[in-house]
Amino acid sequence: MTTTAPPRGLRDFYENPAVPVASGTPRSLRQARMLATALGASTAPGLILDIGCGDGTAAATAAPLLPGHRIIGVDWSQDALTRARPRLACAIRGELTDGGLPFRTAAADAVLFSEVIEHLTDPDAALDEIRRVLRPGGHLMLSTPNLAAWYNRALLLAGVQPVFSEVSLRAIHGRPGREVVGHLRLYTARALREFVAAAGFEVVRLEGAPFHGVPRPLRALDRLACARPPLASILLLHARRT
Repeated sequence: MTTTAPPRGLRDFYENPAVPVASGTPRSLRQARMLATALGASTAPGLILDIGCGDGTAAATAAPLLPGHRIIGVDWSQDALTRARPRLACAIRGELTDGGLPFRTAAADAVLFSEVIEHLTDPDAALDEIRRVLRPGGHLMLSTPNLAAWYNRALLLAGVQPVFSEVSLRAIHGRPGREVVGHLRLYTARALREFVAAAGFEVVRLEGAPFHGVPRPLRALDRLACARPPLASILLLHARRT
């Protein structure tokens, strides 16, 4: 995942090949469809950046839905870029710091930002840099886990650490799940809307998406919760640079 000058512990964590770097094909497909709809009125080929591209799954999933557009994967992690390059025509290194993305101002028509913001030490700087490289009116497609997912509300009432939250990069403590994935920040639907708007974007749409880690007997309920994004497992947000 692309980060902002991470401390050595985080650097080592994200360069570990065992750490998951994909957000899941169904979720990536849903996000790609949202972007294809947003770009539908545009006939000119555009530049789309998949920032925090991980293993390239999100960009590779989006490519067939975005014919004619150039998609470039960007990540801080060299391990992630090694895994992404077989899937993408172009994958390069970049950081979400001031001027850390190797693109001129207002160069991009859209940015895919899939399951990245929850990993960042400085999300404010990240959105500033994304806003810099987006043209006025350019699209931001952001996805992130929902702190207030329907099951997390129940877990908190029971005194259990919410799913997606982590207290250590070494092991799981006090919550369901088996994988340590390095989440540093979590958002509710309301917090995400306010945060993105404060960074200079107009929120166009917010949708919910299911989470593949929900136990099979509860997956139907998880899909139903998507109808109300504040309760959904995953938040999918479409915003435009103002």
